Amino acid sequence: MTASFRSRRFVLCCAALGGLLLLLTGGFVFRLALGGVPARLSVLLCLAALLLLALALLRREGCGRQILPALLLPIALALFLRVLCLDYSSYDYRDFLSQWAAYFRAHGGFAAIQDPVGNYNAPYLYFMALISYLPFPDLYAIKLFSVLFDVLLAWGGLRLVKVLLPGREAPPLTAFCLLLLLPTVVLNGAFWGQCDSIYGAFVLHALACALDGRPGWSVSLLAAAFSFKLQTVFLIPLWCVLWFAGRVKFRHLCLFFPVYGLTILPAFLLGKPLGDILGVYWGQTYAYTDKLMYNAPSVFALVPYYAQVDVDFWSKVGIAAAFLLVLALLALLFFHRDALSGWNILAAGVVMAIGVPYLLPYMHERYFFLADCLTLAWFCVDKRRFPIFFLTAAASLSSYCVYLRLKYTLVLSFFGQTWVMGAESLLLLSALVLAVWTLAASFAQKKPAL
Repeated sequence: MTASFRSRRFVLCCAALGGLLLLLTGGFVFRLALGGVPARLSVLLCLAALLLLALALLRREGCGRQILPALLLPIALALFLRVLCLDYSSYDYRDFLSQWAAYFRAHGGFAAIQDPVGNYNAPYLYFMALISYLPFPDLYAIKLFSVLFDVLLAWGGLRLVKVLLPGREAPPLTAFCLLLLLPTVVLNGAFWGQCDSIYGAFVLHALACALDGRPGWSVSLLAAAFSFKLQTVFLIPLWCVLWFAGRVKFRHLCLFFPVYGLTILPAFLLGKPLGDILGVYWGQTYAYTDKLMYNAPSVFALVPYYAQVDVDFWSKVGIAAAFLLVLALLALLFFHRDALSGWNILAAGVVMAIGVPYLLPYMHERYFFLADCLTLAWFCVDKRRFPIFFLTAAASLSSYCVYLRLKYTLVLSFFGQTWVMGAESLLLLSALVLAVWTLAASFAQKKPAL
């Protein structure tokens, strides 16, 4: 049996299994609980559009027709898993998102943008206002919007890996499929109803553009990411690295503020006070400050559960530690600026995405979303980075489960003390140490530029 025949048979088997899984997905769509037949048909059409979008993006990136049918299987599996999640209503949805959507519906849709509703930035409120006009369950609309960006996130991962490994087909496609199927990505939007894939997708595309010689697009996409989520700041210092590495010019960095201004301009024109628009992230920062961490596998999870600590003092220590980490990293990369490769820049991004939220106080479990995505991309670029990806993904997933199950995953008790998330924190600390050591060692090894 020739290799080409075996390859064709493998592709056909994957395509057939993918087709069967799509039929099964359609069957589960018609078992959804909300909205009746019209809503289910609308969900089915949205999923079909997402399938076509995923395939079109793969073709756009040069995926050959010989292998494209095989990718129907992982894409169909990703859609199937998300359909299984659609009916779940999380506490965040019931307590916040559903109430925001109801407010927009009751107060004239876009006319309600001017009101103090929701604590998300303006671009996400535009979406909430838009769905208020649709005869469609808010739960599904909110989740499908995030699923759309799950696909764009996977595309961003593909582009990033493709830039670093030009001429290689398998690693970028692996990144695309694994990002679609990464448990925290599936759970974040389709199950939880959160929207971290939106800013995550913009950040991955921004980094890919920077490494692909499109600095203007890079900074513009970074600004778009920041307009959706404050957590973009974990990686913003990486654009300083890109600047002194010559990948981005100062004039490109200056695009950040006008692009961000364009994203909030509609809210201002609709009557929302500028102070409310510009103060939304300040309000988020101080919304939850009574504890050092909120189910996050950060350094503060190493504090015993019942220990009495000075939250104000240790939060300042954490902020200072995160600042010093970024400063030390920038100094290291500036010193080696003439030898910086795309590989080094991605590694630095991984260190920031893990290290900054690991050291900062008041972090939530979802704040390691960028770390999950970037460590996966790094693993696809360099298979030796699998331990860093696995440790990060395991810690992040376990912290998700704490919130979603309302039960700690692994409680440790030693010497009369209890740690409810100490194991997850140690996993993430191990990933951070490995990432820092790998980045520092790469300069000594004079890794070739990518």
